Amino acid sequence: MFKLPELPWPKTSLAPHMSVETIDFHYGKHHAAYVNKLNLLTKDTPKANMTLEQLIKTEKPNTPLFNQAAQTWNHTFFWHSIGPNAGGAPQGKISTCINESFGSFEAFKKQFSDVATGHFGSGWAWLVREENSNKLKVMQTHDANNPMSENLVPVLACDVWEHAYYID
Repeated sequence: MFKLPELPWPKTSLAPHMSVETIDFHYGKHHAAYVNKLNLLTKDTPKANMTLEQLIKTEKPNTPLFNQAAQTWNHTFFWHSIGPNAGGAPQGKISTCINESFGSFEAFKKQFSDVATGHFGSGWAWLVREENSNKLKVMQTHDANNPMSENLVPVLACDVWEHAYYID
């Protein structure tokens, strides 16, 4: 069975940017529902023994099983893309890759923010890496879609579904 993973930080730690009420709703209702539906769809099938990544890479996008697996993975990754005391200019290899791919951290932030705020409908803004490369790019996906379906490696995710923010 697939399990709802624990949050990587206390629910109170993102205030005032994200309230406990939003996290309870987003994580406790929406994310949990994706996990529960995924378990119903895979119960007593060989797919129950697959990883989320395997399901995302092998299932046809925009089908019920793909959607539940991808949303479970996407949300888990999102919770690890944000955190208390996070943010600011990166350091180390990721900083070098951002500068090489976008020219500067400021240019990356603008492009990422533009993609996230300009997204029409439900979906995700992503920083991704091309497989076998340090080349980064910003992209958006609609609904539950995930960059792994396009052989890209997710580096950072921003949830732009309305349930992510509308309480706050």
